[in-house]
Amino acid sequence: MTDSKKLDLILSRLDKVDTRLDNTVNKIDKLEEDITDIKLTIENEISVNIKRVAEGHLDLSRHLHDAIEIDTEKEMMAIRLNSLENELRRLKQQINQTA
Repeated sequence: MTDSKKLDLILSRLDKVDTRLDNTVNKIDKLEEDITDIKLTIENEISVNIKRVAEGHLDLSRHLHDAIEIDTEKEMMAIRLNSLENELRRLKQQINQTA
């Protein structure tokens, strides 16, 4: 093989390497665009939506706490009412016994 043919072969292979390198660079550029798009989506949509869901959860938690507090007050009133009814019953019995 002559030197000229060897150089032509080397140049041909270098052209193929150059083409592959260009393709690789294009793919990397595309990946960078995709990553930027993903980051923007996370920052502008997903993070905002997570905050909204968290705020809604806090509101629900507050409402639940208020509802439980009201139920607790109802329970205490029922206990007091039961106690007063029993005391009233005993007083009536004492009055009936002394009369």
